[in-house]
Amino acid sequence: MASTSTTKKEIASELLPLIRVYKDGTVERLWGSPYVPPCPHDPQTNVSSKDINISHNPSISARLFLPQNQIYQKPQHLLPILVYFHGGGFCFESAFSSDHHRLLNRLVSQAQVLGVSVEYRLAPENPLPNCYQDCWDALQWVSSHRTHKELDADNTNKEPWLVNYGNFDKLYIGGDSAGGNIVHNVAMKAGVERLCGDVKILGAFMSHPYFLGSKPIGSEPRGEDFEKWLPCKVWKFLYPSAPGGINNPMVNPVGPGAPSLAGLGCPRMLVCVSSKDELRDRGVWYYELVKESGWRGEVEVFEVEGEEHAFHILVEAETVNVKIMIKRLASFLV
Repeated sequence: MASTSTTKKEIASELLPLIRVYKDGTVERLWGSPYVPPCPHDPQTNVSSKDINISHNPSISARLFLPQNQIYQKPQHLLPILVYFHGGGFCFESAFSSDHHRLLNRLVSQAQVLGVSVEYRLAPENPLPNCYQDCWDALQWVSSHRTHKELDADNTNKEPWLVNYGNFDKLYIGGDSAGGNIVHNVAMKAGVERLCGDVKILGAFMSHPYFLGSKPIGSEPRGEDFEKWLPCKVWKFLYPSAPGGINNPMVNPVGPGAPSLAGLGCPRMLVCVSSKDELRDRGVWYYELVKESGWRGEVEVFEVEGEEHAFHILVEAETVNVKIMIKRLASFLV
């Protein structure tokens, strides 16, 4: 009888409990919520969603969300636009995952906005800082619809929801955790580079944003424990070649060589934190840095007591605090 053997893949490296990288180049994601398809009509929120391609090379896509009552409204009422960057440590989660699909349904329904949830490329297959450029390119793509609209040009290659329902005078960006970090970097880039159609970012919000620095603050661990701290390990694992390491300006907004926060390219900002979140102190730190930077905009901080990191995304039930959080985010998108 012929013997059979199974070939066990060899592990090259791993970032536990998040991902495992094998020597054949494949990546196993150990965290994250499952894929869900878009829905023409979500019965709980009355929001329609669909998936679209933004770019084939590189591969960037998005899930769009639209309050269904807008489709039948005559005359059509133009909606604020929210371009959203999901969290997940730069290496897991998706615009198409159940957690973020649920979040966008709730937020779009509450705020009555047109949502564009960006599917950027994940590390480590696509090393940092690729995701930042992907999100900037997605924002440029959204903005490009304004020029097309004003020229009354052929809309064959344009997204009809943006053309028909989007108010480009009310463009917002938002994100959670690593996505909140992306929000900061995109807002900084918008301070020095123009968006298509001269569109301006009216406001930016970040929920439980991911920032770091070589000097621990607040309740962050000290010494060797800081090096072993998961937020610290994430950056070093996914961007080992980052100039300055965890003091790189992309993750430390006041690291060596970082541009002044006075250059943020939007007039309004909201930073959301939770009292039990291990990133809470960095969020408050960022808020204080912006407030003291000489930036001429208006920045607010909003804290929810008794909750942990990304609770409004990870908690499936619509609890009192989830409702409070969604309502606060929605009130920012006016």
